[in-house]
Amino acid sequence: MGTVATQVQLKLSLSERLNDLLQSKAARLGVPVTQLVKHLIINDVERENYPMFPASKQVEKNTQEALKQINKAVDVSVFFKTLNES
Repeated sequence: MGTVATQVQLKLSLSERLNDLLQSKAARLGVPVTQLVKHLIINDVERENYPMFPASKQVEKNTQEALKQINKAVDVSVFFKTLNES
């Protein structure tokens, strides 16, 4: 089952000079302006650094405890199957 991507339309107002530069670059590359703009946005966003937050001491402690007990993990599908058999 595939997912359907929702699209959003964005309207930009550009100065004539910026529009001319954009049109010129798109023409040199042989692509539509919209494709060039999408490419520029994607390249900029890919370089974005997303904030990372350290885990609290309690989360670290809970994680270490869970990792120690991982061999006691239960396959929930087997667990629920046994409930239906009772």
